[in-house]
Amino acid sequence: MPGVVLVGAQWGDEGKGKITDLIANDFDYVVRYQGGNNAGHTVIHGGHKLALHLIPSGIMYPSITPMIGNGCVVDPRVLLEEIDTLEAEGISTEKLLISGNAHVIMPYHLDLDGASERRLGNNLIGTTHRGIGPAYQDKASRMGIRIQDLFDEHIFRAKLEAALLEKNDILEKVYGLPTYTVDQICETYLPYAERINPHVCECSQTLNAALDDHKWILFEGAQGTLLDIDHGTYPFVTSSSCTAGGATVGTGVGPKTIDKVLGIAKAYITRVGSGPFPTELSDEAGDTLTQVGQEFGTTTGRQRRSGWYDAVIVRYAVAVNGLTDLCITKLDVLSALDTIKVCVAYECDGQIYKTVPASQTVFHHVKPIYEELPGWKTNITHCRSFSDLPHEAKDYIDFLEDLAGIPVSIIAVGPDRNQTIMRRWKTR
Repeated sequence: MPGVVLVGAQWGDEGKGKITDLIANDFDYVVRYQGGNNAGHTVIHGGHKLALHLIPSGIMYPSITPMIGNGCVVDPRVLLEEIDTLEAEGISTEKLLISGNAHVIMPYHLDLDGASERRLGNNLIGTTHRGIGPAYQDKASRMGIRIQDLFDEHIFRAKLEAALLEKNDILEKVYGLPTYTVDQICETYLPYAERINPHVCECSQTLNAALDDHKWILFEGAQGTLLDIDHGTYPFVTSSSCTAGGATVGTGVGPKTIDKVLGIAKAYITRVGSGPFPTELSDEAGDTLTQVGQEFGTTTGRQRRSGWYDAVIVRYAVAVNGLTDLCITKLDVLSALDTIKVCVAYECDGQIYKTVPASQTVFHHVKPIYEELPGWKTNITHCRSFSDLPHEAKDYIDFLEDLAGIPVSIIAVGPDRNQTIMRRWKTR
């Protein structure tokens, strides 16, 4: 039976949480496979918004088993706060599973993240200061601490002592920050282990057994394609593999289990933090997109940078992820505009680019080539079928579909779950 990967096709913040929540009921498992609480998925429950940072959006359905995969990094304090918030809302977290191989964000990771960004000055990357990068650095250097290490105090203390030999030197001698003791961290983290323990599983074994039992799995990506550590706008990226390939590495299932890859893209585009942004707007249209679209980060509250839809980036995302379907979100935001522009290619030094240039230098200097389409200037949040849309909106979607080369199967026309047009999407 198939697995489906859901990924962001831009720089993140595309509305993946809503779409996961929308289609999750067709699945038995919803699995986060990368990132940590630097992600933020907003879902609507009981008429108001809930922000999820670690727990998969599938938690909203009692029939679904949500899982945090081995490719994630977990801040235990944030995880338990999120569990408590959901339970207070009457949403059970009893079925939540967490891979014992997921790495733990330690307090020194948070300190190092913030200190490193401050030291970069004008060259800062724009991290969320959640300790994500330093945690992945320790994972790659084989000195990380995993969830399973929390349950053996002897192992936890030994690994922590080895880590602090280096971390305390850096904190004190490089950044002039306070240091930590093993006892100090154990006093905080060992009680976390008691609450986390009932949720821990062996991710790969659990999911492969589920697939053998004909269960359906949705792999939920965080961030977006252009923030991928390998395929994004490096170094202005996150520290994990948020493209579709990361789903297999971050959970321990084989690629043959993946049947569909659904890419999520806004009807325009935004990004948070530093880095190149060819279609960024600093005019009235940009202000309109930001204000009408409420473009403020779920995790950080930072205002997002807004721009016109970039078909070059989405075309790149189609190739890198092997996208089979596209979902366009926030189409309703464009209702505020008289005309709408779409970037169809780039130009730099007389050369035309129809995909993201391999050279970072070129990408920093490209100029967008636009085609302009008429707006529709009418409320579309009530539309529930493609035929309900004004013809200008239908033409816009058809244009994006032609540029992407894959079907636009889902269209979101508002923030609520029911404000969605299921145009061509089918799973079971």
